[in-house]
Amino acid sequence: MKRAGTAMVFAGLAVVGLVGCDSGDSTSKGATTTAKPVLWNPCTEISDAALTEAGVDPATEEKGLGGNPMSGWEICAWDSPDFALTVYTTNKTVDEFEQKPGNVEFRDVTIAGRTGREFKVTGASKDLGCDVVFPAQQGIVQLQILNSPLKTGLNDPCDYLQRVGEVLVPIFPN
Repeated sequence: MKRAGTAMVFAGLAVVGLVGCDSGDSTSKGATTTAKPVLWNPCTEISDAALTEAGVDPATEEKGLGGNPMSGWEICAWDSPDFALTVYTTNKTVDEFEQKPGNVEFRDVTIAGRTGREFKVTGASKDLGCDVVFPAQQGIVQLQILNSPLKTGLNDPCDYLQRVGEVLVPIFPN
């Protein structure tokens, strides 16, 4: 999928799904004045082999949200011909995601033996995306699939998420 043609749709959808960010959070790029733990970084911790097995092209890696870092988050995205995959980490909780306006249709799911909370993000692109948040010691790890808005006849994004998750979720921190 061409990121240039769909970046605005995906960036807008991703921003709606994110929980507010605190300034002063620690990231893998180094500590700030607060003593928060370093976040797990999907860009460095997920191997190219795992990404290929998950069905995305490792060469399409994009760090941050639309290429921009977000304070309090580690974000990495990759593309396949049919969907975009994004993995987020933050020190926020699952409860904070459930309280975020715009995050809807929460349900329990189990992927690769790990329980998480699947949800959708309201808006024009709601049916293109599927997200799951998994609790982790550092906060959460979020897995997001966004189908290409340029193609028709694609699988449900939650079906893609389940398949991709079987490969990637075992890599996520507990």
